[in-house]
Amino acid sequence: MTELRSASLSGAVKSGRLSHAYLFTGSRGTGKTSCAKILAKAVNCEHPINGNPCNACDTCRGIDNGSILDVIEIDAASNNGVDNIRDLREEANYTPTAAKYRVYIIDEVHMLSTGAFNALLKTLEEPPEHVKFILATTEVHKLPSTILSRCQRFDFKRIEPQDIAARLLYVANEEGIALTEDGARLIARIADGAMRDALSLLDRCAAYGGEITEAVVSDAAGLAGREYLFALTEAVAARDSAKTLSLLNDLYNNACNMERLLADLLSHFRNMMLARSVPNYKDLIVCPQAELETIAVQAQSFTLARILSAMDMLNETAVRLKAGANGRTAVEMALLRLADPQLDTDIAALTARVAELERRLDTGAFQAPVKANTVTENAEPSAPKSAPAPQTSAVQAVQKPTQPEAGVPLPSAKSADNSETVQKAPVAPPADAEFSKWAEALERLATIDRPLVPHMQNSSAVVRGDLLLIKSENPMLERFLQTGSHANCIVRAVYDVTGVKYKLGIFNSNQAAPNGGTQPQTPKKDPLADLLSRAETLGVQIIEQ
Repeated sequence: MTELRSASLSGAVKSGRLSHAYLFTGSRGTGKTSCAKILAKAVNCEHPINGNPCNACDTCRGIDNGSILDVIEIDAASNNGVDNIRDLREEANYTPTAAKYRVYIIDEVHMLSTGAFNALLKTLEEPPEHVKFILATTEVHKLPSTILSRCQRFDFKRIEPQDIAARLLYVANEEGIALTEDGARLIARIADGAMRDALSLLDRCAAYGGEITEAVVSDAAGLAGREYLFALTEAVAARDSAKTLSLLNDLYNNACNMERLLADLLSHFRNMMLARSVPNYKDLIVCPQAELETIAVQAQSFTLARILSAMDMLNETAVRLKAGANGRTAVEMALLRLADPQLDTDIAALTARVAELERRLDTGAFQAPVKANTVTENAEPSAPKSAPAPQTSAVQAVQKPTQPEAGVPLPSAKSADNSETVQKAPVAPPADAEFSKWAEALERLATIDRPLVPHMQNSSAVVRGDLLLIKSENPMLERFLQTGSHANCIVRAVYDVTGVKYKLGIFNSNQAAPNGGTQPQTPKKDPLADLLSRAETLGVQIIEQ
C-alpha cells in the first residue's frame, strides 16, 4: 500500500490541517503501522498527490531508504520506561534536519508504563509545531483517557476475505508465484482479517515449491491430518464411550497435547454449530472445501442444544487444565460426559437431553411407552375384560357422593415424585390408628403451602395401611384437596416428618370403626335452613326467586 485509504487523512494532508497526534487502533495485521509510515511520508512529501506521497521526491525516497532520520519508529513493548519517553521529549525540542516535521511512530503504545504515559502527556498537551505523533495499538482500552482525548482516533477493521484473496493473487502474480484461487480463498479465511498473516502464510506456502493449491495451504497451515476430530465426534454422536476413550488413548500415546486437543474439538463443534444455524456457513468456517460437506453431515447427528452443551463442557475442561488439573483425566471425564449425557446433570446438559428426545419424537425414532392402569382426572381406568364387574374408582367415588365409601382416597393427589397416589377404595379396610405426628406435619405444611393451613385447623388424621385419612369439620377441605397441588404439599409434609410416603384420603362421616363396627352417622345441620328459621322467628319476610 502506497497511499492513504482514509479520506479524512488524505484531506487533512491536502488542506494542511494536520493534527499534532493520531491514534491508530485495530486488530493485528490490519495495516496500522504501514498506514502510519505512509502518513509520515505524506506530511513531509514535497509534491503530494491528492494528499498521498508522491514516492518520487528526495524526501520520500530518503524516508524509504532510511537516510532521513526525522521519522522515528519506537517499539513501546521494549522501550516502555519513563526514561525512554524523557529522551523522546528532549529530542522533540530539536527541529527536523531534512524534512518538514519530525514524526514519532510509537507502536504498541499500550505497553507503556504509567510513568511513561505521564511523561508523554505533557508533550501531547503542548507539542512543538514541528513534531507529529502517530500512536498505534491493538488494545486501545488500556490507554488512559487523558491520552485518548488528545489524539485523533482511527479504527482499523478486519479486512474482508475477498479483499485479502484479491491482494494475494496480485502479490503472487508480481512475485511469480503460482497461486490458485481456491488456495488464495483458504489463506484469506485462515488469516481472519489480517493481511500480514495472509502474506506470511503465502511465503510459507511458496517454500513448498510448485503450484499453491488448497491442499498445499491446508498442509502448511496445519489443517491437514485432522481425521481424528471427525472420528472422536462420530464416537460421541454414537454414544460409544468405549470407542471414545480408545481413540483418546491412541492420541495420548502419540504425544497429542491435551490443551491443543480441546481447542481443536471446540473449533470443530463451533463449525458444526455454524452448519446447524447459519445458511452461509461455508463462508464462516476455516477448513478445506472437502471437509465442509462432512461437517454439515456430522452436524445433523447432534441437536443445536447438545452442540452448545458440548462447547460449554470443553470450555470448562480447558479452564480446569489451566488451573493444574491432570490433562488426560480431565479430557477423559469430559468426553465421557459428551458420549453419555446422562452422566452430566447440569442445566445445559438436561436441556440438550430434552431437545434430543424431542428430535427423536418428531422424527419417529421411537414412541413413548404408554403406562398401563393409569388413572386420570377426566377419564376412568378401563377394566380388564376378564373382570365381571369393575370396581368403583376413586374418581367415581368422589363424583358420586350419594353412597360414600369409608375412607375414600382423593382423586388427584400425587406424591412428590409425580406418581399417582389415587387408588380404589378398599372393600374391607383394616383397623385405623391415630396419626400421632399430624401436628408436626401441619407445621411443615405451613412452610410449603401456607394458604392451605387455615383450612386444616382443628383437623386430625388416622392411618389405615398405606392410606392417610384426614378428619376435618371444614366441608370445603375436600374441594381444596381435589386440585392436586394442595394434596401434593400434604403428602410432601408428611413424608418430611415421617419418611413414609402415604396415599391421601378423606375420613368420611360413616367411617368404619377400629373395632369392626360402624359409627352412627350424625346428620349435619344445614346452615341455610337454620338461618331461614331464625329469620321467620324474627318476622322477616323471605322472598323466593
